[in-house]
Amino acid sequence: MTDRPLRIGITCYPTYGGSGVLATELGLQLARRGYEIHFISYDKPFRISKLQERVYFHKVQVVEYPLFQYPPYSLALTSRMVEVASEVELDLLHVHYAVPHAVSAYLAKQMLEGQIKVVTTLHGTDITLVGSNPSYMPITRFSLEQSDGITAVSEFLREETIDTFGVTKPIEVIYNFVDTDVFVKDTTGGIRKEFAPNGEKILMHLSNFRPVKRLGDIVDTFAL
Repeated sequence: MTDRPLRIGITCYPTYGGSGVLATELGLQLARRGYEIHFISYDKPFRISKLQERVYFHKVQVVEYPLFQYPPYSLALTSRMVEVASEVELDLLHVHYAVPHAVSAYLAKQMLEGQIKVVTTLHGTDITLVGSNPSYMPITRFSLEQSDGITAVSEFLREETIDTFGVTKPIEVIYNFVDTDVFVKDTTGGIRKEFAPNGEKILMHLSNFRPVKRLGDIVDTFAL
């Protein structure tokens, strides 16, 4: 062991969504605590407005080739994980959203001859919808079992993963967090009055508006 800070590679979807938000904020908070964080994805996570100290971004280049109807992103991600891990001597790969990130991390670990640990964090639809699809279930189950650690963001998701996949490896529940230094409750009611000066009810929805979010129900609810 050396005295240098732990070097962590984080892979997530960089687009607007809960798993990417949590992964990015986790990485930024870890960097503020002295860890060295390396984000590995096909684009810079949208929550990173600018890179801060001890935070790095490594872009995954996906090759477009006429032979491929669908570019093999998971293989390109694996190669980039191996490159980054070798270049900066990563200690850990922390992948958010099982499909396909856990699979890529497993392959990267094999290519690195086991000289890196892999932690997979489950967020929801990666298990309940995508991972449980028959096309992905066997490889998702395998990659979870091969992870050195698994975390889930809720007890429900933990139980759903065990029931759906029969995973025997322990799954630790670590709930999503909120930075209370940034998100402070407005005790004066001033912000609410800007939107509802006469005490009207406020209905809000925040989403990436994928079909799985039941957009029709959302629109109907707002209409009512």
